[in-house]
Amino acid sequence: MVDHDEERNVNQVVEEGKGVPGFELPLLLFAGFRTLIDRLHAELARQGHPGLRPAYGFALQAVGAHGATASEIGRRLGVSKQAAGKTVDRLVDLGYAQRTDDPADARRKLVRLTPRGFDALARSAAVFDRLRTEWTDTLGLERVRDMETALRTVVPTETAYRLDATSWLGGS
Repeated sequence: MVDHDEERNVNQVVEEGKGVPGFELPLLLFAGFRTLIDRLHAELARQGHPGLRPAYGFALQAVGAHGATASEIGRRLGVSKQAAGKTVDRLVDLGYAQRTDDPADARRKLVRLTPRGFDALARSAAVFDRLRTEWTDTLGLERVRDMETALRTVVPTETAYRLDATSWLGGS
């Protein structure tokens, strides 16, 4: 049920120029993120990667250029080893990753990106560059740079590039 008095108070604050409600900032940041990610995956599908989902993109980043164990991938994603293993199974099924013996420890298996996995990451980087250019065309280069600088100022360095968004949002 909508509390019309609260709704009027929020509208009055906005109308009086005192600012916008605080809850809008995280929603707008998330909507911007979601817009970029949705556009990325639509373009990746057109470029031959229709099965690649956002969670898989995070997992590909967690595997990295040199490979990782399922435990390491789980830690990087903030999920259990079992959940990471299921995601890795899917990446292997789709041809983005493979399991190999760890040359440093025969008891361990490494997950490594395949050429298809590296291709997906390279295409993602190119699409993100193009999307950023679109934002600069719309907002202006200075505004986009200011936004990036401002976010770097308020986002703690140690969390700037955390990959565990899927676990934080309840996915795996």
